Amino acid sequence: MSRPHVLLSAAVSLDGCLDDTGPERLLLSGPEDFDRVDALRAASDAVLVGAGTLRADRPRLLVNSELRRARRVEEGRPAFPLKVTVSASGAFDPADPFWTTGGDRLVYTTDKGAGPARDRLGAAAEVVALGPAVDWAALLDDLGGRGVRRLMVEGGARVHTQLLRLGLADELRLAVAPTVVGEPDAPRLFGPGAYPGGPRSRMRVLGTEQVGDVIVTRYAPTVPGTAARATPADRHWLRIACDLATLCPPSRTAFSVGAVVVAADGTELARGYSREGGDPTVHAEEAALAKLGSDEPRLAGATVYSSLEPCARRASRPKPCARLIVEAGAGRVVTAWREPDTFVPGADGIGVLAAAGIAVAEVPELAEAAMIPNNHLVNPGTHK
Repeated sequence: MSRPHVLLSAAVSLDGCLDDTGPERLLLSGPEDFDRVDALRAASDAVLVGAGTLRADRPRLLVNSELRRARRVEEGRPAFPLKVTVSASGAFDPADPFWTTGGDRLVYTTDKGAGPARDRLGAAAEVVALGPAVDWAALLDDLGGRGVRRLMVEGGARVHTQLLRLGLADELRLAVAPTVVGEPDAPRLFGPGAYPGGPRSRMRVLGTEQVGDVIVTRYAPTVPGTAARATPADRHWLRIACDLATLCPPSRTAFSVGAVVVAADGTELARGYSREGGDPTVHAEEAALAKLGSDEPRLAGATVYSSLEPCARRASRPKPCARLIVEAGAGRVVTAWREPDTFVPGADGIGVLAAAGIAVAEVPELAEAAMIPNNHLVNPGTHK
């Protein structure tokens, strides 16, 4: 069973606080960042908050943009993502806007908390008992079984801490506001404890952008032993894919990407690059796979090398590249660079591939090579 891609989302002050100790909620983000979060929700299958956040902030967890809701419906999804909360006690206020506004609702609780939760909420939510204690791995397994492929976690600190400490978080998006709270008792994003790899294990930075007056950074947590490993041969083929990306006709509305398909015995089967052959909408993986017949026996178990994470959604074709790779029967994907939010907020091609059982290896030391033909998109002003 495939678990969802778990994205932790939070806004903090420069000194790592989620809030101050005053009676009113401290707003660390502005309108631009709120819109960014709305886009992430729209890209998610489910959004989760802990019961403490539910009581303190009374969030609705809706997709506010009418256009984004309409796009979800066009894609065959409900207008709002599934709303999920977790509580050991099952003590909820049924008048809270979480229960009275749009979207289906799901509660995870303990065996002891299931009765109180059902009594209080009635038909407002489905209640799932996880056993004598909240089992986060079982929770994610259950969500995966329900078809949730992308889970956005919006707090609170205890939930974020537990998921990160257990090695169950795939990505962290942290918005840092230009303010200092300075209160020793103010709530902080992560609590004390032992984290995977210890304090000497550094997260990998996937990208940084300024949104209004906050800085948003994407991190990939380091979880020893969980990622597919890249070999020297993988690095060889991925360098070729990065070189192919430099052949792409220039564009200001699409990334330049190279791709190579290699059989299990090391034989190159095909290669391609974005906008190859004068088609302004063709993607690299698509161009490479199109050169192979659907009955090519060596596709089974082949590796697709792509300089950029294969796309999970696109407007120019019925199927994104991640889905094309799944249907081709490839067994592995090796990539250098995760797709930024430049064109598709919340892109998660790796999550689509992993959900289909395809192993994905990342080679971050080649990310810079993959970015070079795209610097004008991700670092405006560096190229004329």
